[in-house]
Amino acid sequence: MNLKLNKKGFTLVEVLLVVVIIAILAAIVIVAINPGRQISQANNTQRSSDVKAILDAVHQYSIDNRGALPTAITTTPTVVGSGAGLIDICTDLVPTYMAEMPYDPTASGAAYTDCSAYNTGYTIASDANGRVTVAAPTAELSETVSVTR
Repeated sequence: MNLKLNKKGFTLVEVLLVVVIIAILAAIVIVAINPGRQISQANNTQRSSDVKAILDAVHQYSIDNRGALPTAITTTPTVVGSGAGLIDICTDLVPTYMAEMPYDPTASGAAYTDCSAYNTGYTIASDANGRVTVAAPTAELSETVSVTR
């Protein structure tokens, strides 16, 4: 009698080997993607967009007011907001030059409700030549987010 046994399937070792290879590849992909870094880069992109929007609005205000900047802007970099010790330029810019004041996505206390209650988390200052700088002091990944015009 000649019996041929047809055993089809995978051995336990083969299945475990495939699982280990998939786990290694998944770990490599997760490290390459680095979600924490991606989120930090997205936050910095938002900050960059926000500081440009504020600076553009101040620039438009200046054009419409014969070169005069909003009077609250000083030569010392100070956070833009409505609280004590902050630079309040919201009523100068909203809604004429921007729909609402942008705010830092991760800065503590940064939020916008309306011009009576807001804190952008961004600083603004002008120099002796009238150049205005808007910056995001809480930028991540050791980056500097600042625009001067």
